[in-house]
Amino acid sequence: MKHILILMADFGYGHHSAANAVAQALQETYGQECQAEVVNPLDDPRAPAFLREEEQAYDRLVRELPDLYSLGYKVSESRVAGSLLKTTFTLMLFNVLREIVCQRRPDAIVCTYPFFQGMLEAVCVLERRHIPLLTVVTDLATVSHLWFHPAADLCLVPTQAVYDLAIQAGLPPARVRITGIPVRPELARAEPDKAALRSRLGWRGGLFTVLAIGSKRVEHLYDSLRALNHSGFPLQLVVVSGGDAEQYRRFQDTQWHVPAQVYDFVSEMGSFLRASYGVLSKAGGLTVSEALACGLPLILVDVIPGQETGNADYVVAGGAGELARDALQVLEAMSHWLENDRARYQQQAQNARRLGRPRAALEVAELAWAAASGKK
Repeated sequence: MKHILILMADFGYGHHSAANAVAQALQETYGQECQAEVVNPLDDPRAPAFLREEEQAYDRLVRELPDLYSLGYKVSESRVAGSLLKTTFTLMLFNVLREIVCQRRPDAIVCTYPFFQGMLEAVCVLERRHIPLLTVVTDLATVSHLWFHPAADLCLVPTQAVYDLAIQAGLPPARVRITGIPVRPELARAEPDKAALRSRLGWRGGLFTVLAIGSKRVEHLYDSLRALNHSGFPLQLVVVSGGDAEQYRRFQDTQWHVPAQVYDFVSEMGSFLRASYGVLSKAGGLTVSEALACGLPLILVDVIPGQETGNADYVVAGGAGELARDALQVLEAMSHWLENDRARYQQQAQNARRLGRPRAALEVAELAWAAASGKK
């Protein structure tokens, strides 16, 4: 049996979801031959308390102080600041990482968060053991150079643009692969009958169904949905608040004038995506990647300054969706989707399918298995 350790952190949705997608792909592909374990080192009680608190404060920082978050992202891009960050993380979390590695003795490690790479390099040096390390980048275009650490045996990137950034950062081309961002392996299966899937989920059939994905970081979702609720458009809204209790109550208390299904947190997001025609959400790397993997165009209503700016640009430049800065622009985008027998929507859906990489998690799993097995 091969043991593959997947390290992540809960700074946003993407790192955790990508880790889970890789773990699921490993289990589905290799079964009992593989033990895939997802670990967040910051959950360890010995991790510095302020780092655990930073995970919890991430949503609030992004939502309430976006300019400060953007500044911090830009500062981290400087080589001096980046080196300091890596050094600081190494000192603070080294013992935690060392014990995790020594106890589990993995055959390969996959990282979906950039800062652990320097620590793992130090652990391997002190333990005098080489453990293959694969780093999975979880944004589509604008990414920190901190992802591109020489300790990684493979840097797995989502797009050609990020591949080019990795090469510019000094990584050898042989150690950089374009895989896409890992999404739920089920999205790579044959496309289901949308009408039958909607019926199983208890949704209305025969209506253009839009999946609205919320969270504490999707600040403009309510205003966008309020506009669509009063638009008179022939559509159905499926609203997921992503575990944000306050947002969920607000959606439940809304008097809906179009057919609407409201959920808090769901475990069937793959089915929800595949039963829908389009996505309304923010420009998170995982949300965008999952939508594209299903051939769903997006209307993006929030963009976190920094890494998500590139995600939004990637969608718009690829003709796979729209950036809507206010509720009026949401109405305009939806109107353009629905008019002229949905001609614009069909084109954007085709572009989304072209950009999507539904097999990304399976490709990462294959590379991790090969590394764990000593194959190149």
